Amino acid sequence: MKKIAILSLAAAGLLAACSPESYESAPVTVDTPQGPVVCQLYTKNLLDWDRSISRPSTVSVEDADTICKNEGVRQQQS
Repeated sequence: MKKIAILSLAAAGLLAACSPESYESAPVTVDTPQGPVVCQLYTKNLLDWDRSISRPSTVSVEDADTICKNEGVRQQQS
């Protein structure tokens, strides 16, 4: 029983360490002609996770996510 508990705790710790939340930056706001898009960016090596967390109703989720991925690339190159 002890072995199962220890393995469960180890697995939970490993999953927490690999979760996107552990790599998040502070939210970043990108001004667009349609209004501000708020992005959740991650470390500079994990651009695939970059996504929008707030957007104007006139901007689709896909477009907002693209804006955020582009911002991640911009920050990576700076």
